[in-house]
Amino acid sequence: MFKNYTTNQVVLPIDFSFQLEKNDITFAIDQLVESIPEERSLPFHHQMEPSSYHPKMMMKMILCAYTQSVFSGRKIEALTKDSIRMMWLTQ
Repeated sequence: MFKNYTTNQVVLPIDFSFQLEKNDITFAIDQLVESIPEERSLPFHHQMEPSSYHPKMMMKMILCAYTQSVFSGRKIEALTKDSIRMMWLTQ
């Protein structure tokens, strides 16, 4: 007899106590992009319906990737799934 298992259910231990270092580049990127006035992003808003992602979040994501020498869109997407910095910036 085999052990019963389900491949559709994954249990991962998640440690919520992880924090970025105080001098991490992520905080500088966040402060820089948040200092841009909101009216600067108005041309990027869709007229018909709301955009999927906020322009400031996208800018943070791109700048963070560039600091890690990642320039490919697909590699940036992979970073959003793997990098703690990207996860923090994109919430």
